[in-house]
Order: sequence, then C-alpha cells, then structure tokens
Amino acid sequence: MAEETMKDFQDQIDRSFRKVNVGDILEGTVIDVSDTGVTLDLMYYTQGTIRIEDLSDDPKFNIHRDIAVGDTVSATVISTDDGNGNILLSKKEANQVLAWDKLKEYLESGEYVDVKVSEAVKAGAVAYLEGIRGFIPASKLDLNFVEEENIPSYVGKTLKVKVITADEQANKLVLSAKEFLRAEDAAKKAEMISNLEVGLVTEGVVESLQNYGAFIGLSNGMSGLCHISQISNQRIAHPSSVLKVGQKVKVKVIAIKDGKLSLSMKALEDVTAKEITEEKIEYTSDGEATTSMADLLKKAGF
Repeated sequence: MAEETMKDFQDQIDRSFRKVNVGDILEGTVIDVSDTGVTLDLMYYTQGTIRIEDLSDDPKFNIHRDIAVGDTVSATVISTDDGNGNILLSKKEANQVLAWDKLKEYLESGEYVDVKVSEAVKAGAVAYLEGIRGFIPASKLDLNFVEEENIPSYVGKTLKVKVITADEQANKLVLSAKEFLRAEDAAKKAEMISNLEVGLVTEGVVESLQNYGAFIGLSNGMSGLCHISQISNQRIAHPSSVLKVGQKVKVKVIAIKDGKLSLSMKALEDVTAKEITEEKIEYTSDGEATTSMADLLKKAGF
C-alpha cells in the first residue's frame, strides 16, 4: 500500500514538472464553475482555465447545466499564461482533435448513441455529438420520411442514432435514427408474431387493396396479406369486387413465414359450408320409429 502511494506521489511530482506547450491536450478535473468559465486542476504547478466561449460549439450549451465540479475534461493549451499565471485552455479545440477519433469509432462499431435534436433546418435536423455539429436528414429522423413542416416537432427530443458519415476533412457528420427505430420495430413485430399461431381466427380491418390481394390490419398492430385466391370461394377479378378499405373482416392465420402473415377469409367460408352440410336434422314422433307397412298406411289415413 505504501509503495503504491509513493508511486502515485511520484507520478504527481513528474506531472507537476512536465513541460507544457501550446497545442498540447491536457486532462483535468473541474474544481470551479462560474458564469464566465471553468477552472481545472491539472495536477500541475498551476491551474487551467477555460473561458465559456471556448467550452462548446453547441448553441444550446449551458455551463451550469452541462459542466459540474468533479467532471473530467480534456482541453487544448492555447496559452501557457492567461494573464493570471494559469494555463489557458480550449475544450472546443480539443473536441475537434479528439471528437473525430471518437466519431470514427462510432462509425466502425455501429453502436447507437443518444443525441438531443437542437434545431430544425432545411431537409433535416441538427444534433451535436461529441461537440461536433451533426446533420440528421429528414429521411433518417424516423421510420418514414418526415415532411419539412413536421421537422420542428423533433427539436428537443432525444434520439438514439448511428453515425453513418464521419468525414473530418470535409467536417461532415451525418447521423441516422432510422436504424435503431427499424431494429426496435422488428423486435416488437417478432414478439407479436411469437404470440400468434397458425389456425388463429381473428378480426381485422382492410388497410389496402392490391391486384394480388388485400392487406388486413389486425388488432395487435400486425398486418397480413389475404391473397386474392384466399378472399372468396368464388373467383374474383379484383379484391375490390368484394372488399372495401376500412371494412371489418374475420380472417384465419394460415401461414407465418419470415415475419410475414398469410391470412384467409376463404378458409372461414369453407368451415361454415362444412358445418351446414353436416348439420343433423332431427325428426320427432309420438312413439318409436318403425318401418312396418301397416304403420305407414295408418299414418297415411288408410
């Protein structure tokens, strides 16, 4: 234990006497936050200061909300003397150096990260990741394309995004929320499908009519195709001859494959027809049934 303490102490001594040059990236711990900037403990013979304008490029940045005492911050040396004997640093400059490396890691790993949409712009929205301004195209904000008039509704929302372009030379960062939403939607569908079984009879609503069949929306949020050959026992030229969009229908699940449902209305007609055919007609009589000729003549009035 004593040996470890001495090693730590020696490390602090070495750091306090190291040579610091303009352009170096130093790491320090925030020991004070004010309206004009922050002060860092650099484990050096003097402290570091970062002016508020050198903390972030994010227009929504709030020094009292986004920086706290105890935070670890990396910043670039822009002057070895801020006029008060402290080292003047810039977190924004360090971000430019370190952030692109991190963004390239995100690009390679494909991991999802949280960002907060800060503004709506033409054809998309802006969010900052690792202090770098990123663009989310309207086609990548949601599962479906978001019309320009609806983009402002995303401002302030936190989205899980994937980095799809990280070009440091062009200073171009492009993000997408679509991949996470698609994966989430697929997981929900897989869970819903796991609760369905072939043979299930349920009610649905006709969502759309195509030449090849009708798409039926089920009560659990799933949709399935009722092929034109499964709509009716009678041959029809087009589903619209017997169905209308919005119409409620009963369907039977006849197949589940690759996450897709095949439905049938015809199967229910076949069941109904079979039940009618096999229905038993009961005859009642005053006594026991008999097949004698005398009884038959008697009942006939002879």
